[in-house]
Amino acid sequence: MTRSGLASTFRPFDALEPAALHRRLAEWNHRRLNPALPHDDWERELRADAEMRLLEGAAMERAREAAQPWLADMPTEPADFVGWFEALQGRGPGENDPLFPWLAETATLEDMRWFLLQEVAGEAGFDDLVAMAQVKMPIRPKLELARNYWDEMGRGREGGMHGPMLDRLAQALDLRPAIERTVWPSLALGNTLVAFSTTRRYAYHALGALGAVELTAPWRAAHVAEGLKRLGIGAERKYFALHATLDVEHSKAWNEEILRPLAAERPDCLRALAEGAVMRLQAGAKCFEAYRATLWGPDAALRRAS
Repeated sequence: MTRSGLASTFRPFDALEPAALHRRLAEWNHRRLNPALPHDDWERELRADAEMRLLEGAAMERAREAAQPWLADMPTEPADFVGWFEALQGRGPGENDPLFPWLAETATLEDMRWFLLQEVAGEAGFDDLVAMAQVKMPIRPKLELARNYWDEMGRGREGGMHGPMLDRLAQALDLRPAIERTVWPSLALGNTLVAFSTTRRYAYHALGALGAVELTAPWRAAHVAEGLKRLGIGAERKYFALHATLDVEHSKAWNEEILRPLAAERPDCLRALAEGAVMRLQAGAKCFEAYRATLWGPDAALRRAS
């Protein structure tokens, strides 16, 4: 029995393999987050949503259980907590994964295309996640989330928007992401972030998870940008080159303006912030393991030749 009891008692969840579960969740998230119009089938859709929310909740509760060993030494004093959080950089799950130096120094163009295809397919849209996460948050964290969102939106300039930068790279490399061609850990990563930002009981998990992205992304982004440059990709690599530097400042502001005031004023949310960060890093670690299994595995040569 888990701490919540949900994951162990909801039988449809137990019956699904991880790949099937996260494909269903990814398809559901794609449908429910897209703008729509009123339609006659709304009652059936709401009943389906209720089943999917149970599946999503069970998946998140199981992931919370898996995160607990990383929280054994989590401090509760604000300054100490922020220090613990910052120490996840370089030491948390998935940090310093050997995949990224390999992408920078060795990967072929086809290797890089496959890696980026997985990343694009699992991308949940940081700007939208931040926008949803800021709802009803206290003033100081809310203002920092607004500043972060404004940067993600190119400070009002279409050419500077981060999401379309990634889209332009995908178009330049002729990437055509599809759920059925994506390894399930990549789908799980996106599903986790969407669950956090769209479900209010995970509101503080969202802030921890998104903060962990800002904290740990620069090292990975720098290696990907270096690999793209080595492979002759020009302006389209800007998305990764930008995040290799900008996220360093974003992380500092996130920790000071979001985590520190919340730690001081809402100590009851510390564990949720920490769980969200660790769960995001654990989901990323599973992605890197799956990527290496494909890119370095026994079938890699056949995949490159196909």
